[in-house]
Amino acid sequence: MRKNIVAGNWKMNKTLSEGISFIGELKAALAGKSLHCDVIIGAPFIHLASIAKEAEGSPVAIAAENCADKAEGAYTGEVSAAQVASTGARYVILGHSERRAYYHEDGAILTDKVRLALAEGLAPIFCIGEVKEEREAGKHFEVVEQQLEEAVFSLSAEDFGKVVLAYEPVWAIGTGLTASSAQAQEIHAHIRSLIAKKYGAQVAEDCTILYGGSCNAGNAKELFSQPDVDGGLIGGASLSVEKFLPIIEAFN
Repeated sequence: MRKNIVAGNWKMNKTLSEGISFIGELKAALAGKSLHCDVIIGAPFIHLASIAKEAEGSPVAIAAENCADKAEGAYTGEVSAAQVASTGARYVILGHSERRAYYHEDGAILTDKVRLALAEGLAPIFCIGEVKEEREAGKHFEVVEQQLEEAVFSLSAEDFGKVVLAYEPVWAIGTGLTASSAQAQEIHAHIRSLIAKKYGAQVAEDCTILYGGSCNAGNAKELFSQPDVDGGLIGGASLSVEKFLPIIEAFN
């Protein structure tokens, strides 16, 4: 069954104490509420064990924002999928446009990361999306297909079924620009059609595809009402409970 998900991505924000405080506040805000989506918080590595413990007894699951493309060894400063899993985190964000752009992560690296994450029981939240020039050139369908083909489409149907996709138009991340609900629906439907072509209609129907890119309390309800938009990967609006909670409640 396809899940509705609202996932926050803190990026390189919040000290450890701020992160713990946020989870405590979110846990209290969600207590007793009837939720219509899963809630995930993606946080820096140093937060994971502490906030996973803080989130116990709540509907909040924890994600790492990345993991290494190696299982273990002499890779100073890297954090493996096994180390992520050992903290109590259940998800890992992979392929984010910032990782692709700033750290030159390509399909081969991301394939290794996805496989290592799955081997450790982590669910990858795998990001795809085009930059402004590609959108303006009408290449957005082509770009997302290539990003899927060079990484997650190498998985078996069973393993692909454990992956959450996040479509993020790079031109809308942190810019205040947002794809219209019609634009989001169009490309989400296209992504689902690519999955159906590769794995069959049922796998495509069951796949959760999130929208990311300046999603906020003001536009979440309209975006999430689209038939192929199953929630959001939220950046800036996930840094305060006051801004994040209405996005979760957009599914109510």
